Amino acid sequence: MPIPAYNNVTLPSMMYGTAWKEGNTSKLVKLAVDTGFTAIDTANQLIHYQEAMVGDALLELQKNGIKRESLFLQTKFTTKDGQDHRTPYDASADLTTQVKQSFQSSLEHLHTDYLDSYVLHGPHSRRGLLKEDWEVWHAIEDLYESGKTKIIGISNVNADQLTELCAKARVKPMVVQNRCYASMGWDYNVREICKNQNLIYQGFSLLTANINVVRSFPVRRIAERLRATPAQVIFRFCMQIGMLALTGTTNQQHMEEDLQSETFELAPAEIDLLEQTAVQ
Repeated sequence: MPIPAYNNVTLPSMMYGTAWKEGNTSKLVKLAVDTGFTAIDTANQLIHYQEAMVGDALLELQKNGIKRESLFLQTKFTTKDGQDHRTPYDASADLTTQVKQSFQSSLEHLHTDYLDSYVLHGPHSRRGLLKEDWEVWHAIEDLYESGKTKIIGISNVNADQLTELCAKARVKPMVVQNRCYASMGWDYNVREICKNQNLIYQGFSLLTANINVVRSFPVRRIAERLRATPAQVIFRFCMQIGMLALTGTTNQQHMEEDLQSETFELAPAEIDLLEQTAVQ
């Protein structure tokens, strides 16, 4: 089911993540879209992403009749601390200029004149929001207000930072993307803020960060009842507690299975059980 942001832009319930795909990025993006994914997540950060290869895949897909408008494209601005020497902007420029240059570079990489979602990859510090974060956010707000991106968001953020951002921003984020640990209540505190502020929570590393839960007896038992895989159970659980789920699988069968996670329901008691299992 599509998920509406508070500004009425809709997102698919699952997104394909392109981190760490390296030279296989283009091939895997094409495979993901051919399999049924309509939302792609990337970043203008060469340490972990190959954004230009995502764009190469999009060109190939357009030749096969997949129009730009049919896909939801999300990318990110990454500050110098998260980059190596290959910054997609003038690293000596002011932060506002860096955001503008990185955004323009992303448009060129992805062969588009607008983005569906533009995300701040993370604050400068793990505590609070610094003046640098606010300069970056104001530049991202400007991009949103100019119509160049349909929604904006933030990633790798804690509850205190998100609370401050929502309270003081000119435009609060529409999406929040975090690595989601079952051992931390599936990022309960941040998810509660998202729920109260009507923000969309995007969870990543749902399987790799929670392998013990994936392999746990409760998950296996639920999978048997539903004739599903443990991974499907985790994805469906996350959807039912209000997440947009990211997957980065490189296996076509797993891509198909991940998308099928929407086709069944966990019982309320099973939801409660998995939440309890996570914190044991």
